[in-house]
Amino acid sequence: MKDRYDVIIAGAGVAGLNCALHVPVDKSVLIICKGTPDKSDSYLAQGGICRLKDENDFESYYADTMRAGHGENNPAAVECMIRNSPAVIDGLIELGVDFARDKDGSLAYTREGGHSENRICYHEDCTGKEITAKLMQKVSALKNVEIAPETVMLDIICADNECFGIVALQKSTGGVKKIFSDYTVLATGGIGGVFEKSTNFRILTGDGVAICLKHGVAVDHVNYVQIHPTTLYSEKDGRSFLISESVRGEGALLLDKDFNRFTDELQPRDVVTAEILKQMKKDGTAYVWLDMRPVPEEELKTHFPAIVARCAEEGYDVFRECVPVVPAQHYFMGGIRSDLQGRTTMPRLYAVGETCCNGVHGANRLASNSLLESLLFAKRAAEDIKESYCNADRATALRAAERLDMNEYQNADAILQKYKNDIIRAIKEAENVKSRN
Repeated sequence: MKDRYDVIIAGAGVAGLNCALHVPVDKSVLIICKGTPDKSDSYLAQGGICRLKDENDFESYYADTMRAGHGENNPAAVECMIRNSPAVIDGLIELGVDFARDKDGSLAYTREGGHSENRICYHEDCTGKEITAKLMQKVSALKNVEIAPETVMLDIICADNECFGIVALQKSTGGVKKIFSDYTVLATGGIGGVFEKSTNFRILTGDGVAICLKHGVAVDHVNYVQIHPTTLYSEKDGRSFLISESVRGEGALLLDKDFNRFTDELQPRDVVTAEILKQMKKDGTAYVWLDMRPVPEEELKTHFPAIVARCAEEGYDVFRECVPVVPAQHYFMGGIRSDLQGRTTMPRLYAVGETCCNGVHGANRLASNSLLESLLFAKRAAEDIKESYCNADRATALRAAERLDMNEYQNADAILQKYKNDIIRAIKEAENVKSRN
């Protein structure tokens, strides 16, 4: 890696990649990712990505998003996301994203919990992988973009509430270096790695949020953590395997220990989660049953092949029997405060994707709004950087870097553990101040 880039992006999920894709080609860009590029939650997204089907769907889509978020959403952010969703989908199609189609060639739509209409575009049950892979192909071909895997952001370089780059660790060499930039974009993903059970990759521990807490950059609603109702029950350690809400959208049912249906499966995620936990307590069980047999067999095979295969690996034949499911941490609605252009409260520092909080999700995210939100506001951040581009003052940046004691960064594991502890502490403190509606 060089010592300086015009733009540094921390994170290689859809937010980081789409931001890089829209940064002007005459600007040098460095993308770092903590692991390999496929270790982002974007890659894991199963269900799909929402799209406003037509003007008649706007009020319904808006109401569904606000209802899921308990009315704590930022109305301007919600409207911005919904209005721009057709353009986001069209842009993905231009990139080669292969969304499912009906027989007449039009986009196929599925439904998930909290939605009053079918408005979710999808690619089998691996929509995130399809989108991320196509974005990576495009970004990798850009001559102005360098991608550095296995590179960990340990801190930002800042002074007088202005950001001038990052301090990064290259795992391959163990070397820690200061990298300067005119603009830094945090797209560091979720915080699932701080929880015992999560659908997230374990390396996603909210480093960007913790670094902002350290430097007084505004962070909002760190206690707004979403639990997904249905992950495959397992006594094994590691990441929980999510069973997409779309399965229930296509007709799968939730059953108690006696195989009786006990709730409406298409309520918002937090409601369904609460019903499952209540039923588990009532039954004295560690899980409830998910019955996929009401979904036509051909639909299961074509729409949910990865889920069918994973269940089979665990010994469950979804065509003939129910599978055990249990809630697990899934998404982070809080995060680094950002506006509709991705700007944080620190000049030259942007935050996009799951690590930011622009208010679009409120207290609880509506299913399949995550990829849409990440893609849209990442692009808007890149466009804002382009429109307002101004070189950082080199002398000030050097002074900021000189103040850093590089010896403090030699034990990276200790730093990252401290960041995890800071996130956990912030969540507990926020819960004591204000709980969700």
